[in-house]
Amino acid sequence: PNKTVEGVLGGCAVSAALGMLGAWVQKWPYWALTGMVHGTLLGLIGLIGDLTASMIKRDAGIKDFGDLIPEHGGILDRVDGFIWTAPYSWFVCHTVIPALKNAVR
Repeated sequence: PNKTVEGVLGGCAVSAALGMLGAWVQKWPYWALTGMVHGTLLGLIGLIGDLTASMIKRDAGIKDFGDLIPEHGGILDRVDGFIWTAPYSWFVCHTVIPALKNAVR
């Protein structure tokens, strides 16, 4: 799937920085730590979603999931990271952050 270690590290670093910014804006407890960890995990989990979709395509013997977006592999290739990041993010925002807020009080 043409992934590089540098791309993963760079993506995780940017994701961590944006996670920290988002945690600060939303006033998460321990925003620097929780934002950095959440952002980094989102980067890694998004990569897992991308690799999962690539594995499904390879097993099925197809190159693209559709032709709605020419030269981009289809709609699923645009959103394959959400396969894993959406449930993780819901869990963090619904369970982890409220628990941290209650622990800080």
